[in-house]
Amino acid sequence: MPTDVASSDTPARSRERLRITEIFHSLQGEARDVGRPTVFVRLTGCPLRCVWCDTEYAFHGGNWRDVCDIVEEVSKYKTKHVCVTGGEPLAQKRCLLLLQRLCDAGHAVSLETAGAHDISAVDPRVVRVVDIKAPGSGESARNLWSNLDLLNARDQVKFVLADRIDYDWARTVIAEHALDRRCEILLSPVHGQLPPRELAEWILADRLPVRMQIQLHKILWGEEPGH
Repeated sequence: MPTDVASSDTPARSRERLRITEIFHSLQGEARDVGRPTVFVRLTGCPLRCVWCDTEYAFHGGNWRDVCDIVEEVSKYKTKHVCVTGGEPLAQKRCLLLLQRLCDAGHAVSLETAGAHDISAVDPRVVRVVDIKAPGSGESARNLWSNLDLLNARDQVKFVLADRIDYDWARTVIAEHALDRRCEILLSPVHGQLPPRELAEWILADRLPVRMQIQLHKILWGEEPGH
């Protein structure tokens, strides 16, 4: 992934940069704030390669932007809720600074992270939505399990499930880590692969203490980027 290398005599402001794929205004399609008008800041780059990834266009490219300019652009939408996503936003170390500045500007900020990076330094005002990778993703070995001990009632964990094997695996993780006593748990079917009704029936049969979600933005706009 590209990194921002700056010499010691570069002005501090120019070193506070992130590579950004897009900034856009839409409805939140997932998690606790589903349906809320939200400004999305999508950072470029991700070290993971989930087989069902729907944002591969964010792996490369993008443009370097100063953190203050990003916050200024976000403010132009006059929307309280902001979601910092990717790619994998925490793969860029200055993401932590962006989250802080967005909170300082009065926004309600959420972070969508794949769970392979340490979340301990994320500003406590930020809602952390941690995606725990099931075996069907091809990246379950990358889960940083120590993150689960850091979760609190403000946070959420998300499992994207491709099949029954993924579901049974997620059910075991939820029980072993007592996740329902830590934070809200979200279960999602892989779009176009696991029928949502099947997942719903499994959850009901097991009395699982979770919230099922379907990606609202894909219902409204399909696979169109920028939503």
